[in-house]
Formats: sequence, structure tokens, C-alpha cells
Amino acid sequence: MKIIKLSNDIDKDRLLKHIGSTKAGSEIMKDKMNLNFFYLKDIRTPAANILKQDALSIGAEVVVPKAAASCESRFVDALLIANDTQLKILHKKEKLQPFGLKKLADNLFDFIDTLDFKTKIMGVINANEDSFYEGSRFKGKEAIKKIEQMMLGGADIIDIGGVSSRPGSKSVDEEEEFLRIKPIVDEIYAAKLYEKIRFSLDSYSVKSLRYALERGFEIVNDITGLKNDEVAKIAAKFGASVVIMHMKGTPENMQKNPSYEDLIPEIEEFFSKRVQKAKSFGIKDKDIILDVGIGFGKSLKHNLLLIKHLGHFKKFGYELLVGASRKSMIDMIVKSPVEQRLPGTLSIHLKAVQNGASIIRCHDVKEHFQALRVQEAIYQALV
Repeated sequence: MKIIKLSNDIDKDRLLKHIGSTKAGSEIMKDKMNLNFFYLKDIRTPAANILKQDALSIGAEVVVPKAAASCESRFVDALLIANDTQLKILHKKEKLQPFGLKKLADNLFDFIDTLDFKTKIMGVINANEDSFYEGSRFKGKEAIKKIEQMMLGGADIIDIGGVSSRPGSKSVDEEEEFLRIKPIVDEIYAAKLYEKIRFSLDSYSVKSLRYALERGFEIVNDITGLKNDEVAKIAAKFGASVVIMHMKGTPENMQKNPSYEDLIPEIEEFFSKRVQKAKSFGIKDKDIILDVGIGFGKSLKHNLLLIKHLGHFKKFGYELLVGASRKSMIDMIVKSPVEQRLPGTLSIHLKAVQNGASIIRCHDVKEHFQALRVQEAIYQALV
């Protein structure tokens, strides 16, 4: 007999099929193979003790501080460790318990059976002259040539932008933005490239969005997260997908000492409200994409935490987009000019995909396609 310790990061479906498990058996086993860690903040002490006992009774665990046993503190923090099967059982158990455990049960349910999506690459084309990375700036036919290169390189989506949103940048008027994006949109429309690949407009200008959506564009990439009702209306009218991004402040001031009382819950609350708004205007579930906004009103620590715990936002059931391409967070870790940040970009984006992202917005499409395919091959490798 031989024993091989396997990585936790393995294609469970393929592994179970390789062993010869039945389809029904595989579904049961998969739930037992996925271990979850939940940090519970400010849970009432009696609730923590009840939850611990219920967890232990089914083979799960709750880590509590020493003060919980003696009830010295009214509230404590705790760590719940449970696989998917145990979560489903706990969900039913805690719905019958007092001290706020019913609400906790409802929240846990959101993390059960979350969806997985095919990984897609979104290439970036900027029609303005002040975007932070010179290598992304193109005009007219030059833009079309670059788009075609990105298509051959493995892009699934092309995102066109006409206004810089780098830290410290100032907004431009709607007419100026329109004049920047119009030539590229016209070239795309004339060449019927929208029939070959999906196009997105990085904008919250109703005039520019309407023009692009009338000419084959399918995605509204809104850094303000549908702040403007008119953007939500135009997206719903054309049946477009919408990227709801979180940003604290504006591009002009967002990086001036950004702070949060509780980073992840605050962004979760923002998404909850904006998703509800999107639906109220008729935007369908299948058309909603969430973006935590790396670098948009976030310190380095905030950015790292959001990448590390990105899986938290899978609870919404929507695709997650991450765009950290060549951003300054890389320079904060290892001093490097924007032209030399591709390795750091790939590291962030590969981890983001591992943690739940399904759309990667980047400048370097070909390199990302290769890196993602290699990562996928490693994931799928069996014993």
C-alpha cells in the first residue's frame, strides 16, 4: 500500500471520477471535501457556546476565547471550521436556537453551494492619453489592431475606456469622453467585431453608454456602481450586463488615507444595496457582475485582504471581476515602475482566480491566457 498526500486545491470532480465514485456518491463526497473557515465577529457569548456544542456534535469545530466559557464578556469573536455537509446541518440546527443564531443560520446558508463560473479574460483599451499605463492607450485603427491581437491572444471581453480613473485624476465632461470613445466604437461596429467577442464600456456617461450599446456593446463597466439611476435604466433597456464596482470616494480623492471600520462587511453592504437597485430597474441576475475595486479607495492592506478573502463575495451568486493590472499596490510591495509590474500582476490575478474571481481585467492578455491555462492544468492534475 502507498499513501500520497494530496493538495486541497484539486479538481474534486475529476478526482472522484478517477477513483470510480458514482455520480450520486461524488455529490455527497464533494461537500465533505471542502473545508470552510468563518470568522464570527461580536457573537453573543451564549450563542458562541451553543454553536460550539452543536458543531462538535457533528464533527465540526468552533474556536472561542477562554472568556466564553465563563461568560466574562457579553460578546466574543469565534472561528467556525466546517465542511459543506456540516454547514448544511448547522444551518438547520441554528435556525431553532436563540441569541441571534437564527440570523447566523440564514447568513451561513448564503455560503452553501455557491456557483463556479468559467474564467474569462477582459482586455483593456484606453482611448485617453492620461491613463496610468502608456501601453494601454490606443486610437482609431491602432485600437482595432490591438483588439484583434487580444482576441488572438485569448481575450473573452474587451473593455474600452475614455476617462482615466487613476488616483488623483479629474473627471472630464460627457462630450469630451464621447469624442474619445466614438472613433473606436465606430471602428468596432464597422468591422463587426462585436459578433466575434463581447465588448464592455468603462463608463458612467449615459451618452457614451447609449452610443456603445446601440453598436453591439454588451457590458456596462461602471466604477460608481450604478450610482446614477440613468445608467441602470439604459443598461436594463438594452439587456446589458453591468459591472458594479465598489469605490470609496472619487478618483480625485479616493487614495487620501482610505479607512474602514470593517472592510469586508462594509463592501458587502454596498453590494447588497446596489444589487437591489439594479434589480429594481429590471437588470437580471445573470447580468450582474461584482468588482471589489482594487485600488479604488483602498490601502495596500485593504487590497491584500480583499484578494485573500475574495471568496466571501461568492455568497451573492454573481461573477466576480478583479482588475489589479500593473497597479501601484505592486510597487508598494516591491518597488517597480508600471512597465515592470507584469509578474506582480500575474501573481495577484492567479490568486484571485483561486479565490473565486471569474473575470480578470488586464492589459497583458496573452501572458494572462498562458498563466491561467497552466494554473488550470495544475489544478486538474491527478495522482
